[in-house]
Amino acid sequence: MLAYPAKFDKAEDGITVTFPDIPEAVTCGFSDQQAMEYAVDALESVLSLYMNQRKPIPRPGRARGKGIRLVRLPALADAKLAVYDAMLEQNVRKAGLARRLGWQKSLVDRLLDLQHASRLDQIELALAALGKQLAILVEDAA
Repeated sequence: MLAYPAKFDKAEDGITVTFPDIPEAVTCGFSDQQAMEYAVDALESVLSLYMNQRKPIPRPGRARGKGIRLVRLPALADAKLAVYDAMLEQNVRKAGLARRLGWQKSLVDRLLDLQHASRLDQIELALAALGKQLAILVEDAA
């Protein structure tokens, strides 16, 4: 799973979260839990913008320094980003992927929407159409 280092700065009025690898993603929360929830949302929002602009998704850097914590994307978002990366790598647009799959383009739009609860079998079909396969790795929780 993708895990981006984020700086959690505590202040009197809350916790500000910034991402060294994705400077556009900035958020804040009143508690550690809220700041982490908002950090995941901010990260997904900015990565969605990158996808809409057909920009490459930055790879997470190393987590180092005081106040740095890892913000993990949900597994489904990670899988969707893998589809997007394969599309960029092969210069395939949404309409082209839809043609390969025999789907309407709106289905591909939803498949790449990080906020949409897509089905895993659809992601597997999309990856297969791009010559890729999904591999799942289960690790001990940190």
